[in-house]
Amino acid sequence: MKKLSTNEIRNIWLDFWAERGHNVEESASLIPNNDPTLLWINAGVAPLKKYFDGSVIPSNPRIVNAQKCIRTNDIENVGKTARHQTFFEMLGNFSIGDYFSKEAIEWGWEILTSDKYYGFDKDKLYITVYPTDTETWNHWLNVGVKESHLIKCEHNFWEIGSGPCGPDTEIFYDRGDAFGEEDISVMEHDIENDRYIEVWNIVLSQYNSKPGLKRNEYPELPSQNIDTGMGLERMACVIQDVPTNFETDLFIPTINVIEKLSGVKYTGQMSFKVIADHVRSVVFAVSDGAVLSNEGRGYVLRRLLRRAIKHGKQLGIKKPFLDDLVDVVVDTMGEFYKYLHESKPLVKKLIKIEEDKFLETLSQGEKRLDEMMKQTTENIISGVNAFTLYDTYGFPIELTEEIAEDAGFTIDKDGFLSEMEKQKERARSARKNTISMNTQNEELINFKEQDKFTGYDNLKQETTILRSFEEGVVLAETPFYAESGGQVSDKGIIKKGIEEFTILDVQKTPNGQFMHFIENHTLKTGDKVEAIVDEIVRTKTVYNHSATHLLFGALREIVGSHVSQQGSQVTSEYLRFDFNNFQNLDDEILLKVEAKVNEKINNSIKVGIGEFTIEEAKAQGAIAEFGEKYGATVRVINMNYTVDLCGGTHVSNTKDIGKFALASIESKGSGIYRIVGHASSAIENIRNQFVGFHKEMDKLLDKVDRMLKEGLENDIRLEFEFKRNDEIMGSYQDIINKRLEFAKLQEDVRELEKKYKELLKEKTFSDIDKYLEQAENGKIIIKTDNIDKGALKPLADRLLDKLGKGFVFIANVQSNKVTFIAKSNIDIHAGKIAKEAAIITGGNGGGRPDMAQAGGKDITKVDEALLKVKELVK
Repeated sequence: MKKLSTNEIRNIWLDFWAERGHNVEESASLIPNNDPTLLWINAGVAPLKKYFDGSVIPSNPRIVNAQKCIRTNDIENVGKTARHQTFFEMLGNFSIGDYFSKEAIEWGWEILTSDKYYGFDKDKLYITVYPTDTETWNHWLNVGVKESHLIKCEHNFWEIGSGPCGPDTEIFYDRGDAFGEEDISVMEHDIENDRYIEVWNIVLSQYNSKPGLKRNEYPELPSQNIDTGMGLERMACVIQDVPTNFETDLFIPTINVIEKLSGVKYTGQMSFKVIADHVRSVVFAVSDGAVLSNEGRGYVLRRLLRRAIKHGKQLGIKKPFLDDLVDVVVDTMGEFYKYLHESKPLVKKLIKIEEDKFLETLSQGEKRLDEMMKQTTENIISGVNAFTLYDTYGFPIELTEEIAEDAGFTIDKDGFLSEMEKQKERARSARKNTISMNTQNEELINFKEQDKFTGYDNLKQETTILRSFEEGVVLAETPFYAESGGQVSDKGIIKKGIEEFTILDVQKTPNGQFMHFIENHTLKTGDKVEAIVDEIVRTKTVYNHSATHLLFGALREIVGSHVSQQGSQVTSEYLRFDFNNFQNLDDEILLKVEAKVNEKINNSIKVGIGEFTIEEAKAQGAIAEFGEKYGATVRVINMNYTVDLCGGTHVSNTKDIGKFALASIESKGSGIYRIVGHASSAIENIRNQFVGFHKEMDKLLDKVDRMLKEGLENDIRLEFEFKRNDEIMGSYQDIINKRLEFAKLQEDVRELEKKYKELLKEKTFSDIDKYLEQAENGKIIIKTDNIDKGALKPLADRLLDKLGKGFVFIANVQSNKVTFIAKSNIDIHAGKIAKEAAIITGGNGGGRPDMAQAGGKDITKVDEALLKVKELVK
C-alpha cells in the first residue's frame, strides 16, 4: 500500500472518477441551502438529495465530490475514540440512474487495489453484503474477492423514512494483530473495534420505502442510483499507518503547535485531540458563513470553542490561544480549500473575541459551580443551577456535566431542559420536522423533451403545448420565468382561442423544463396557444431583483467582505435578502447601505449581461447565488459595482430602478439577518411597516381617551395633543422617524399618566376630612370610586394616623373591579376582614393582622361586603 498525503488521497479520488466520466462537484457550504431538516451538511449525499429524489435531473448523471461535513450528535466521543471528529470530509461517487452495482464494484475494487491508485493489499480487505443481495455478492466474487472475505450482514440496508433506499455493501481494512485479535465476526455484528476499519460504504439505492410494507415488498425505483461514502480521515489513518485519525497529517501540525503553546508533550491525550478537532470545525464553519451565537448552529460553534478552551486549561494554557491555531489549520487545509486564506483574518478575529469573552466568565463560572457542589448534599446539580451557569456564565450544559462528572456529581438534565423551554429555542430545536427525502415522480423523470425560455427578450410567445400534465403544462417555448435564484415566477395567462388560463406558478421539473401550474385546465399536448406574461408584475420584479444585487454589493463594501448571501426572495412587491454577520446592523449603517444603493442607481450604470465559462466568470470576480449549481456556461450580471452569476431578469441600466428603500431588518438566528426592501414604485409598500407601529399607537391613544374621560368624571381636566404623520420620503429614514414618533408618543402617554395619578392623589387626599367624618368608634369603613391603586395604601395610612388607634377599611371600585384595603393597629385582624369581603364579591386575597389587600370581580355586591365588614368589626 502506498504512503500518501491526505491531499494525494483526495486528488487520486477525484481524478479517478473524473476519468470515468464523472463531474467533479465542488463541496457545498456546510450551511444547508433550503433544507430545514439539517443544521449542518452532515453527509456527502446531503447536498445532492434533489438528484436522488428526482426533483432535479443533473446535467451529468455521474458525480464525484469531496464534501465538507459537520456532525455534533456525539461530540463527547471526540478524543475518546480513534475516529470521531466533528468536522470531516466525505469522498463520494454517485450515479443518478446511470451505472449500478456491477460498475460501482468493479471500479471500486480498481481504485482500492490497483498500484496506480491506493494499492491496498487485497488479502486485507473484507466486504459485508446484505444477505439477500446475491447480485452484489457475485459481483465481488467476479472481481476476485475470496468468498472467505465476504460477510453477510443484516444491517447492510440503508433506509431513512419513506423514499429511496436499498442494500449497501461496506469495505473494511484489516490493520493486523497490533490492533486486536483476529475475529471477523465483529464486522458481521457491527462491533466497534480498532482492527477492522470500515473505509468505504457503497449504497445501492433501488427501492422506494413505504410505510406499512415489508422490505421485500418495497417497489423498485424508476431510477436506480449509486451513493457512496469514504471518510477521508479514516483513509488517511489507514494509508499513513498511524494509530488514530489524530496522528495523520490533517491533525499533527495543529497538535505540534498545541505542544509548543502548552509545553506538554503529546502522547495521545484527549485534550490535544479535542482542541485540534474543534478549532478545525470552527475555522471551516465560520469561513462558510456561520456565526457564533446562542442558538442553532451558532450555539454549536460556541459550544465547540468553549470545550476547546476548557481542554486548553487542562493542558495548562491560561491565555487566549485558539486564534493562534487558525494559521496552522489554514496552512494544512488551504492547498485544497483555497478560500480559507481569504477568510482567515475574519475567523481569527471572531475566535479571539469569543475566547476573550469566555475566559472572562469561565473562572467565575467554575467558582460558582464549585460553590454549588459544596452546598448540595446529594451530589446532584439542580436543573435551575445548571441553567444559571448556562445563562449567566455561558457554560454549555455539556461543560457543566464534564466538570461535575469529574467531581462525582450528576446533573438534573430534565430540570435543565425545563428551564431551557422557558427561553427561546436553542440549537437542538433549530431543525424543522419535515420530510428529508421526497419520492421520485416517474412521469416527470422520464419526460426528456426540452423547452426553450424566451422571456429575457419577449413577454408574449405563440407556442404549442409540449406536454400536458394534470397539474399544468410545459410549453415548447415560454416567456414565463420559472422560480429560481430567489426570483419568484412570472404571472400571466395562456390563451387558446377565446379561452384564458391563469398561471398560478411556474416551477422547474426534474429535467429542467418549465412547468406552468394551472388549476382545472383542459389543455392538451400539441395545442397551439399564446403565452402572455403580466408586464407590470415582471417589471416591478426586475427592479427589485437588480436592486438586490446592488444591496449585496453595498453590504460587502460597508459591513465587510465576510458578508455572504444566505438566501433571498425577489417579488414584484419587495426584495428579501438574508446574510451573515456577527452582529445586527444599527440605523447608521443601514442608512449608509441604503444611500450607497441609491448612489449606484443614480450613477446610471449600464448593466452588462452575458454568458461565459465558469472560469471566465470567476476571473471577472463574479459571485455565485446562494445554493445554486452552475453548468460549464454561466450568465453574468455585471453592474460594474457588483458582478454576479444570475439567471434572473434585470434592468439594462441601474437608473431604471428609480429608487431603493430599506424597510426592515431582523435576526433569523444563528448569525443570519434578513433585510426587506423595496425598489421603484414598490417603495409605497414601506407603509406596510407602519401597520405594527400604528396598532400600538392606537392602543396608547385608547388609553389616553380613557384617562381623559375618567379625569372629567373626577373633576380633573387633562390636555393631550397628537397628530400622526403618515407621509413617507421613500427611505429607511421613514422607519426611523416612525419609530421615534412611536417612542415620543409612549413617553408623552407616560407623562400624562404620571400627571393624572398625581392629580388624582392630590384630589384623594383633599377629601380626607370627608372620610374622617364617617368614622364610628375609631373605625372608618368607606366606599370610593376610581382612586388610583397606588394612592389607596397611602390614603389608608393617613386615615389611620389621624385616628391614632383604630381600623380603616376602603372598598375602591374602578374598571368594573373592586380593590379592598384594610389597616389595623387594634385587636381586629385586617387580613381576615379583607378576605371575607373578597369572597362575597367573587374574589380572593388577605394579608397580615395589621395590613391586607384583596380584590373582587362582582361590583354589584360591594355594598353587601361593606355591611359584612361593619358587622364583623362591631
